[in-house]
Amino acid sequence: PIDGTKLTNVVTISFVCLLTQVNFVVCQLFALLTALWFRLYLHPSKASPFIRHVVATLLGFYLALFCFGWYALHFLVQSGLTYSIMVFAGLEHMHKLCFIVALGYLSFCQITRVYVFDYGMYSADFTGPMMVITQKITSLAFEIHDGETCMCVLVCNMPSLLEYLSYNCNFMGILAGPTCSYNDYMAFIEGTAYQPRHLEANGTENGKHKHTEPSPKNNVISKLCTCAISLAVFLSVSKIFPVERSIDDKFMASTPFILQVLYLYLSMLATRPKYYFIWTLSDAINNAAGFGFNGYNKDGTPRWDLISNLRILDIEFATSFKMFLDNWNIQTALWLKRVCYERCPINPTAATFLLSAMWHGVYPGYYLTFLTGIGMTMAARTLRHNIKPYFLGSTTHKSVYDVITWAGTQVAICYTVVPFVLLAVGPSLKFYRSWYYCIHIACLLLVLALPVKPWHLRAKEEQPQQNSLQGGLTGDHNSHSITDNNCNQKHKAT
Repeated sequence: PIDGTKLTNVVTISFVCLLTQVNFVVCQLFALLTALWFRLYLHPSKASPFIRHVVATLLGFYLALFCFGWYALHFLVQSGLTYSIMVFAGLEHMHKLCFIVALGYLSFCQITRVYVFDYGMYSADFTGPMMVITQKITSLAFEIHDGETCMCVLVCNMPSLLEYLSYNCNFMGILAGPTCSYNDYMAFIEGTAYQPRHLEANGTENGKHKHTEPSPKNNVISKLCTCAISLAVFLSVSKIFPVERSIDDKFMASTPFILQVLYLYLSMLATRPKYYFIWTLSDAINNAAGFGFNGYNKDGTPRWDLISNLRILDIEFATSFKMFLDNWNIQTALWLKRVCYERCPINPTAATFLLSAMWHGVYPGYYLTFLTGIGMTMAARTLRHNIKPYFLGSTTHKSVYDVITWAGTQVAICYTVVPFVLLAVGPSLKFYRSWYYCIHIACLLLVLALPVKPWHLRAKEEQPQQNSLQGGLTGDHNSHSITDNNCNQKHKAT
């Protein structure tokens, strides 16, 4: 017999989840229309930075209240606490205190939401925006500290309270981000974002576009088309290939292992369009407001990828674990690199994955995913270091290597991410047991059996390549990135 109370609870939870998701989409579409108005009628040539800050902040709070009700006050509390630290704490420890308080307050809210209120309701919750606000707070704190201690061209002046709230809670990124540099945001508000970026990739001035402000129209339309396709794919395919079927006893007993692997790949492939939709829509909103210009391509077309959060083709055709991670949630990866990886003196890879797990939340599945990711990263690095040189002798060998590594990367990603989707410990371990922990064991054996260079030696070799690559890119933003990176390398202990 069906328990009427349980059925009612299930229906209620499903309705609440659907309502929060509809609210999110409606608010993002409203933000998109508002962004167009903001760019046309509050253009820097028509409105002062003060007016633009006020409007962006008030609209952000309105969207937050509409989506999350009075839970949105947590955004103000978190921002207020950390701003007080920036103002009153000494420069030497300000960035560390902001990091602890911002991440600690985020964790407190995540714990109460998951374990006190609605465990398992993985929908649009108020801690999602707080994750992005935490990134912005800590990034700004580290930029202020680094700019004062090593004379890097980062943040020279303490922002006013209005500028700080506008940066953290503007309507373009309050619901889904992405995070961005404080300097880039201020350049957008003040109308100086286009001036230093009228350079082509070769460093020469692009006369064709020198005196015209590039329009984001084509880019916004393209990203909205990507959103529509992603949403259609997710809604039509995700229910056909639910990840939970991978741990169904009947499915595991009746399906050959190779078909289980294929099903796992298809189920994860069907899960990703949800993130493509959310992040691409958020990027389009920022672009529609005029934020995100990143110079010009060699053919003279404007680039609007300054704060883009993913590269879909590079994700789907990634031939290494690192390539996948580098193109997935890009702005978060950059934040983790700047606040943790480049500063941690001992085992920065493990520290970065653990910080990422803490930042994502308190579901056990997150920690299983990122702990597995540590082993995956180390094994993939070791394998690439020892095996790849043997396949670079000819184009054919390189193509064979790419096909094999693509397949291996997709399986490794799916295996790693299953707990992230399942959330709970029991189902996640059941999945790993069904695979006999085979990839965990393979990673351990690879790391123990094959030699690999220590991370600090790899960093020395990679640093000139990164600087050379970044130096060839367009615009002033990239020179800031180089300076930021050099500054962090100089002060790893801070």
